[in-house]
Amino acid sequence: MHVHDVMRRLEAMGDPKLAKGMERFGVSSHRALGIRVPALRALAKDLRTDHDLALALWATGVHEARLLAPMVAEAAMVTEELADAWVGDLDAWDVCDGLCFEILRHTPFARSKALEWAESEEEYVKRAGFALMAGIAIADKEAPDEAFFAFLEAIEREAGDDRHFVKKAVNWALRQTGKRNAALNRRALAAARRLRKSPSRAARWVGADAERELASEAVQRRLRERASRGKRGGAARKRRAHRA
Repeated sequence: MHVHDVMRRLEAMGDPKLAKGMERFGVSSHRALGIRVPALRALAKDLRTDHDLALALWATGVHEARLLAPMVAEAAMVTEELADAWVGDLDAWDVCDGLCFEILRHTPFARSKALEWAESEEEYVKRAGFALMAGIAIADKEAPDEAFFAFLEAIEREAGDDRHFVKKAVNWALRQTGKRNAALNRRALAAARRLRKSPSRAARWVGADAERELASEAVQRRLRERASRGKRGGAARKRRAHRA
């Protein structure tokens, strides 16, 4: 479908009142149409993967078009240069998070870019680094614990950034890393407790909020259940191998 046709559909779906209300959540209504994400997901399902369309949608600069673009983009077609360009254009936290979750976390360079962007002085580039860490922690089920150690180091190093959209993403990355398994939970809790003692107010907030969730009975119970399922699965695999 041509980008002009998609933009006409988006404009028809827009709600000016919703666009104005987005400002309450830190999203500028400038160039926003006012469309909820579930409606964009339904449209993306209808459009299917179309990388050229994704590029054209992003180029419009319209808020919802940029939310839609990564939903129809093709991960195999995203280069590091394109990822850098997209992240450099960011001016809204929801577009940032959508870009990271919908497409960038599925690229082969996701980890290296997360660490690179985490050191940026640009607010949304830096947020993208930590949002990408959170996305990887959720999506990459097979990665070894060691693959997340560099993330935890970056989290502790950058937790003192008091910009709202940065510290929220740093906290998010810490919590998601600590919810992967018991071993990473212990490491993440240790980092959170060190941050609670920081002279930085932002770092103390990141640490205290993460510790509250990661040490909670709900999270600890899920980690125990996950470990138990893993042991049962390992035992079953051994039995099957023995019979073979």
